[in-house]
Amino acid sequence: MTTPDWLDREQWPYHPREYTDPDGRMHYVDEGDGPLIILVHGTPTWSLEWRHVIHALRPQFRLLAVDHLGFGLSERPKGVAYTPEAHAERFRRWHETVVGTLPYAMIVHDFGGPITLPSVLADPQSCRRLIVTNSWGWDMARDPALRRQINLVQGMLGRWLYRYANASQRLLMPKAYGNRAALTPSIHAQYLAPFRDPEARERVLYALARSLKLSAAFFDDLYAKRQRLATVPTHVVWGMKDGTLPPSILDGWRVALPHAVVHPFEESGHWPQEEKPERFTALVRSILTM
Repeated sequence: MTTPDWLDREQWPYHPREYTDPDGRMHYVDEGDGPLIILVHGTPTWSLEWRHVIHALRPQFRLLAVDHLGFGLSERPKGVAYTPEAHAERFRRWHETVVGTLPYAMIVHDFGGPITLPSVLADPQSCRRLIVTNSWGWDMARDPALRRQINLVQGMLGRWLYRYANASQRLLMPKAYGNRAALTPSIHAQYLAPFRDPEARERVLYALARSLKLSAAFFDDLYAKRQRLATVPTHVVWGMKDGTLPPSILDGWRVALPHAVVHPFEESGHWPQEEKPERFTALVRSILTM
């Protein structure tokens, strides 16, 4: 896989690997040796958000981090769907090809949660630990704290904001950080670079934003099957200063998975792994070695 000229190899020194899906080529990295950890990003980022975790844990674990189609170093082909349903199917195919039947721990963030949950729900015995980080697994459009914002995105204004103003990366992303200083200009540039093209922003990023309402049936199905996770040791790591996901979403996890252990990061926002990397990686190591 050819690496783009914008990639900062100091921040992302890992050898690129390629999975060829029927919809397009997907980038992933495979670092370290030991018990397997799968790292799955959300929007509008890519696997770079796991760089601290990979660096800290690869002496002890094998880490797989995959870029969803359209994101990061993966292809952004036209003519394919970028809904969570489509991403979930591609993740399932990647998982079957690269991971197979190996046991694993899964760490998910943001849209990485609903995208990976169908695979976990289909075979919960293989998932030895599930760590959810500022994510969800149900229809958030029913949440009164988010309903207006989600409805606003559906119309022409939302489309314009995503396509021309790059609202997802330039407005919502900084807002989501509890400590905006953690989103340095150099790191922000690495997240912006894959979406220089306005058409790609609409095709990939806006598709996920619209799905928060249009994919209600997909999210409802995840929630209906949540009891399958009752035997999976689950931890919810939550940045309490998240400017995009309200506290009601964390409360939703407490209701959906009463057995889950909650780890609040009081001074972090939407990206605890970026904002408090040493604490986050220490917690992950503790969870996976307990």
